[in-house]
This record gives sequence, structure tokens and C-alpha cells, in this order.
Amino acid sequence: MTSTVSTTTLASPTLTKGTWTADTVHSDVSFKVRHMAVGKAKGTFALQSATLVVGDNGLTDAVVTAVIDAASVETKQDQRNEHIKSPDFLDVENHPTLTFVSTSVRDFDGEEFVLVGDLTIRATTQQVELAVEYLGETVDAYGGTRAGFSATTSISRKAYGVSFEAAFGAGNAVVSDKVEIALELEFVKDAG
Repeated sequence: MTSTVSTTTLASPTLTKGTWTADTVHSDVSFKVRHMAVGKAKGTFALQSATLVVGDNGLTDAVVTAVIDAASVETKQDQRNEHIKSPDFLDVENHPTLTFVSTSVRDFDGEEFVLVGDLTIRATTQQVELAVEYLGETVDAYGGTRAGFSATTSISRKAYGVSFEAAFGAGNAVVSDKVEIALELEFVKDAG
């Protein structure tokens, strides 16, 4: 019995060396936060730009930088969008972007790893750890080389100076401190 193996998808740590640029149209930055103690409110941001630089050792020594447009927040409610943009939360007039710069990769098993880096929100930088799944590398329908990743983390909004508090009932918070973040990222290898 013979099996057919695809030659266009490579799910290995040997991601092609070089500089990769995010396909912002096919990437997604989303968040969830506990709301009214019983639900989770969701939203998204637009990825403004991201670059992945892969060295001789593949993903184990790769470096990623990303910029998120803070004013692009979308929660499907205009009033909430404007409140998140306000000084109570992101203060986008003074801090128009959220940035991430990786500092190390650890626990790489060929498919999953921890990406450590510095996340800056409202001019405050904190180290975060993202649980990342490498989805593989392929040649797309247009001849470009493409790679994909899924990543998750959670942060404390208060650690970034987002200390808005509103309570109801017996000690229930309208919005929790913990923010869950999920990323779906596609990168295209730069020509040359």
C-alpha cells in the first residue's frame, strides 16, 4: 500500500530562512473579557503590520515584531468601541498602537512552542508568553511562500495602566481584569 505525501506543505521547524511579512487581510487579532460576571464580551483589532525574521535554526531563533492599530477596535457596539478608545481604557489619542517584540522561543517541539516577548500598551511594557501552534509552510495559489500560526495568551489590563473600575451587585465587576487574546497569523516570505 502506498501513501501520497504533499510536497507543498512543510510542518517542520525548518521554516524557510528569511524575512516574512504578515498578510494583514488574512490575520486576526481578537480578545475576550469577562463581562457582568457571567459572560464574555469579544472584540477584534486590525493588525497594522508584522514581520517575522527566521535565521539558520528555523523557528527556534526566529524574531517577530507586530503593531496593532488601537483605534481599530471592533466589538459590534459603537458605544463600547468608543469607550475602549477613551482614556478609561486604551487612550488611543495618546497611544495609537499596541506593539509586540519577541525576545525568545522556548519548548519548541516541532509544532508548538512558547513565544516570549514584550507587549506595550499605553506606553507600559510587560513581558508576555504566547502559546503558539505552527500551522506549516506552503506555496500558495499565486506562487508565494506562506506560513501560518495560531497563538493565545492572557494579560492583566491593570498591569498596563487600564484601571477602569465599575461594579454592580455584591462585588461583581462589569469588566474583569483578565483579557484573553487569540491570534491567527499568516505571513508571506519576502521575495529574494
